[in-house]
Amino acid sequence: MRSLLVALAMTATAITSTVALAQTAPDDPFTWMEEIEGTRALDWARAENARSLPVLQNDPRYAGLHQAALDIVNARDRIPGVGFSGDGTLGNFWQDANHVRGLWRRTTVDSFRAAEPAWETILDFDALAKAEGKNWVYKGVNCLSPDDRYCLVQLSDGGKDAVTLREFDTVTKTFVEGGFVTPDGKQNVSWLDKDTLLIARDWGPGTMTKSSYPFVLKTWKRGTPLDSATEIYRGTADDVSVSPFVLRDSDGVVQAVLAVRSPSFFESEYYLITGQGPVKLPFPARSSLQGLVGGQLVFTLEEDWAAHGLKQGDLAAVDLAALKAAPATARPVLILRPTASQSVEQVNISHNKLIVGLLDNVTGKALVFTPGTKGWTSRPLDLPANVTVAVGSASEKDDRVFFTVTGYLTPSTLWLADAASGKVEKIKSLPPKFDASTHLVEQLWATSKDGTKIPYFVVRPKDLKYDGSAPTLLYAYGGFQNSMKPGYSATVGKLWLEKGGVYVVANIRGGGEFGPAWHEAGLKANRQRVYDDFFAVSEDLIARKITSPRRLGIMGGSNGGLLMGVALTQRPELYNAIVIQVPLFDMLAYTHIGAGASWVGEYGDPAIPEERAWISAYDPYSNLRAGKPYPQVFIETSTKDDRVHPAHARKAGARLAALGYSYLYYENIDGGHSAAANLGETATRYALEYAYLMQRLMD
Repeated sequence: MRSLLVALAMTATAITSTVALAQTAPDDPFTWMEEIEGTRALDWARAENARSLPVLQNDPRYAGLHQAALDIVNARDRIPGVGFSGDGTLGNFWQDANHVRGLWRRTTVDSFRAAEPAWETILDFDALAKAEGKNWVYKGVNCLSPDDRYCLVQLSDGGKDAVTLREFDTVTKTFVEGGFVTPDGKQNVSWLDKDTLLIARDWGPGTMTKSSYPFVLKTWKRGTPLDSATEIYRGTADDVSVSPFVLRDSDGVVQAVLAVRSPSFFESEYYLITGQGPVKLPFPARSSLQGLVGGQLVFTLEEDWAAHGLKQGDLAAVDLAALKAAPATARPVLILRPTASQSVEQVNISHNKLIVGLLDNVTGKALVFTPGTKGWTSRPLDLPANVTVAVGSASEKDDRVFFTVTGYLTPSTLWLADAASGKVEKIKSLPPKFDASTHLVEQLWATSKDGTKIPYFVVRPKDLKYDGSAPTLLYAYGGFQNSMKPGYSATVGKLWLEKGGVYVVANIRGGGEFGPAWHEAGLKANRQRVYDDFFAVSEDLIARKITSPRRLGIMGGSNGGLLMGVALTQRPELYNAIVIQVPLFDMLAYTHIGAGASWVGEYGDPAIPEERAWISAYDPYSNLRAGKPYPQVFIETSTKDDRVHPAHARKAGARLAALGYSYLYYENIDGGHSAAANLGETATRYALEYAYLMQRLMD
């Protein structure tokens, strides 16, 4: 279950202080929008919804788009995502029209092969919310290895990252009487044993970071008050967070307990918790521990480890027993060194095997590695080529592992592989959700301002006329080493491609498509490269006459929402539609808004004059000007977003209004950072977005 229903490592919601912001932005008239559920801010958002929604929902195409979106998100023939539980069953979280908040359920592997598996409900979240009169949104479960009987269910009020933890017994299907329960908050937790949790959370004043995450880790014993928990590690308020990491072998036996301190978003320090106190392990700051295989601790590197001849992007391992005995002298060994066109995208561990998802020029393949006395050996799995291969849940009882295979025009398929024998079996196939016979996919390359070649995928009609008339939607993200890989989207296909649109995804720097170096090329002072890459792809689409500025629209969310804001302020002449989803926007104040301080490693710190200068150059909020050729934008956010605070979107709209621009705005009350707490709201958001895009690009 751990592979699928991952516990969120989050902490308590932070309400930004308008006093603190006034010190850095004294002339900003919209700091009052930073009070998430303040009366004035919510009244403004409701008025904006009332003004904007009729513009889109009264469009004669909206009803059809909404129904098509509802049919897609509620379809019962979509492939259920599943994860192996310690007892050998498959766990699943499922939502449909009859289960808006969702079901936690399970089945056997044999049953799952059937067209209609026999599902057993573990917990009905709609029934739970109704019985308790709560606005519960499911956020995951964290189960105790090896049998996964006892789990911490994570319940969010309306979709926030902050959650309440409640212990649940999957055999009796009841919450454990007198079991572990925590108050609402962002919190990082791991099981040590049946009667002990390792937990970092808000313990009171002076225990939360400036990023609004916990930095004090404690052990909490069953049957004792939460405030009696014993401290075992303490970071600092300047960190991003502290979290526990319990290393178990393939039989679920604890081999080591670690505290993970994150001084920045991309840096980690690992401390072995011993009877004599924490001992720092010698891993580089930019490294990520993956887990244990045959006593070997596997990790990836985001920077060189020169002392051991390891390079940025490498996959490596170190003997855990040797590391515990003498941390300074333990020697790591190389498992895999990607080429310049490759990156290690995913790592998972079964009972005896290491499974790696590898990207090569943004297409995927899967490799299986086995440790031995003479080092590591590898073999590829015989899965389809030239598509995205995503590593799914791996069994800890044996070496079975799920894979999802997908492409822009290739409906997703779910495969079950035996990593020991190499045997692969197709388990499920998604029926086609749109007519893809008239389209094709091609990978093209644009040249960025500094000469770097930037790949992008175009999904277009086979008979496209190269006259610049095709309505085109360009999507990108460009941050946090997050790769944009080909994938089947029924909503893009049905609501856009079938209507005559072209769909484009840009693999700009800041992502992870070519490993850590591709990400680092767009960090901090180099941030403008990310935006130049995006503009280069936009210009290339226009130069090839695939589209034109009149017919080109763009979309992005979160960090991609920031990208949209930069595109609006730097190159508005290139676009006629911009969908700005749950965005970062006020970058000169972002470190004081919500969880913003945690992202200084990506963007830089506006409190440092040199770094403020970098940020000022692209900050959308301060660079909005009157008299520019801005298209009418569509801004979306959620009141319950306690990660990227809704103030960013609110202030963007308010600033545009003050400057006299037309724009559309939608703030969903529930939903958190996903902007949708249930499938009905998801369908509404899709329909609104594509109605807007059609109005701007097809009319």
